[in-house]
Amino acid sequence: MRITVLGAGAFGTALAIHVARRHPVTLWTRNPQHLAVMREARSNHLYLPGFSFPGKLQLEGSLRTALQSAELVLCVVPTAGFRHVLRELRESGCRAPVVWACKGLEAFSAKMLYEVAAEELPAGHAFGPLSGPSFAQELAAGLPTALTLASSDGVFAQQAAAVLHGGCLRVYSSTDVIGVTVGGALKNVIAIAAGICDGMGFGNNARAALITRGLAEITRFGVALGARAETMMGLAGAGDLILTCTGDLSRNRQVGLHLARGESLDAILGGLGHVAEGVHTAREVLNRAHTLGIEMPITQQVHRVLSEGMPPRVAVENLLNREQKAEIY
Repeated sequence: MRITVLGAGAFGTALAIHVARRHPVTLWTRNPQHLAVMREARSNHLYLPGFSFPGKLQLEGSLRTALQSAELVLCVVPTAGFRHVLRELRESGCRAPVVWACKGLEAFSAKMLYEVAAEELPAGHAFGPLSGPSFAQELAAGLPTALTLASSDGVFAQQAAAVLHGGCLRVYSSTDVIGVTVGGALKNVIAIAAGICDGMGFGNNARAALITRGLAEITRFGVALGARAETMMGLAGAGDLILTCTGDLSRNRQVGLHLARGESLDAILGGLGHVAEGVHTAREVLNRAHTLGIEMPITQQVHRVLSEGMPPRVAVENLLNREQKAEIY
């Protein structure tokens, strides 16, 4: 099967490397300088250094050319560019199914990515999210990884999962598009909180409590949108949350660690060199939660640290001083 990967960041490149071990792959980037360097080096030194491209991986700078022969499209662009890329895909006439691995909510509209896809792709166009606990470096290195691919069309979900499944990567299928999308988006916000917690030296007890109550927030949000609660206990929910909150390769966790040290958000983001989706997601989650009429206390405190300049220690104190209540989800 001919597969096109849109987005040559770390995870897009890792997926392209993995898939190109068995299928012909075209990896697209919009940046002509980045394209030229990758073509010469046959690797992505900028975002995923140390991994050579398989022979079946080709590079392309024209989106229309990259989509011409695609039988499956993997969209791994930053959330901010998701709608625009889908619009270009539709205008190109490409009818290949679209699977995205982006994680976040659209800025200012607070829309989930499956809602954006439904608006931008033609009626009947197969699509869905691919999500779960996965660091790009480990996938590219061939280390064991498991993900979930969801679509409202269960047959397509199984077929697309089978294409990506193999080698080090185990891919499960699901029909819970909402749950898989929500889990991947909201875990980034909780990971920032976990980084703050660890950066302030609050210990393992606090981190475990934060992850558990963070999962409660994610589940509450997802169920309010129509997700299945059990999805949040799986790879795209608890699995991705645990990895992102505890793994040092997590960019969102790194944001929290640096915030706990008193660094400014602008300096932190400037030094990352990659997108940390949780920074922008927190505001949009709160906007959507307000519409849904649900409480998101951890997300609210993260947002106040990120957008209102609240000291991290004060945010933690606010959470600890909340009214005592029964444990519910």
